[in-house]
Amino acid sequence: MDYLRISVTDRCNERCLYCLPQDFHDWLPREKILTVTEILAVAEVAAAQGVQRIRVTGGEPTARREIVAIVAGLAALPGIAHLTMTTNGTRLPQLASALHAAGLQSLNISLDALDPARYREITGGDIVQVLAGIDAALALGFKIKLNTVLIRGRNDSEIPRLVDFAEEKNIPIRFIELMPVSLTSMLDDSNFLPIAEVRRLLGPMTPVSRSFGAGPARYYALEGRRVLVGFIGALTDLHFCEQCNKMRLTCEGQLRPCLGNHHETDLTPALRPRIDPELLAHLFQQTLAIKPEAHLFRENYQPQRIMTAIGG
Repeated sequence: MDYLRISVTDRCNERCLYCLPQDFHDWLPREKILTVTEILAVAEVAAAQGVQRIRVTGGEPTARREIVAIVAGLAALPGIAHLTMTTNGTRLPQLASALHAAGLQSLNISLDALDPARYREITGGDIVQVLAGIDAALALGFKIKLNTVLIRGRNDSEIPRLVDFAEEKNIPIRFIELMPVSLTSMLDDSNFLPIAEVRRLLGPMTPVSRSFGAGPARYYALEGRRVLVGFIGALTDLHFCEQCNKMRLTCEGQLRPCLGNHHETDLTPALRPRIDPELLAHLFQQTLAIKPEAHLFRENYQPQRIMTAIGG
């Protein structure tokens, strides 16, 4: 396990159907959110335990006021070989330069549709801001991957256009099966679109042996085209969990060994009222020891918290 995803906020400036209920307003009190110092303390202990890759997530991580300071602190930690972020891209026009200067190396940018009306229907956001953010990040030399969550009847018609866009920008795009991580009606089976269907839609493709990150995506080159397409099939890929190398730190200090399992270890006793590195290391090892072999998504898993509270 050499990969830690760190959520820095549960708040988001979009309301994606698969992530955040439209009427949700029960945000965590700000005093419960880990401070910059506390986040860096956990990350330092994690690095000493063998973590080499850190992904900053949210909510929307760029909604956190101190995001540049957090990135700079993480980038300065010994042993961290790669620092990346998952974002909806809407604030990159304003922040990409500062994040790049702070030491952020790459970005995963959510892009669930290109049609403005369809994008707003799925996310509640403005596609113009996202596209401007992608261009700003490309101009700075960020390595970028695009993430598209598959929702039948919502963005299946957008798939060819999204692949065209990825090819035009020379960016890998990953199609992600809908997972039961939302407290909304999106859990209905009628919304589920398996990656096998998307593969048939896109036509002949050849597996690519190169790795494009630390995640579970399997990449392919489309025949006759200059675009790489990845597939993340948490529900239909029966080998999905075999190579899992990650844990998650929630924004209020819970260490979660598996997204599709409810177990969390509370790290706050090792952070408040003072930081105790030895206890942090113990709790980290204790949590790693109970990391499950597989998620429970195929076993009628019912989420107990919204995805933004867990960390994307």
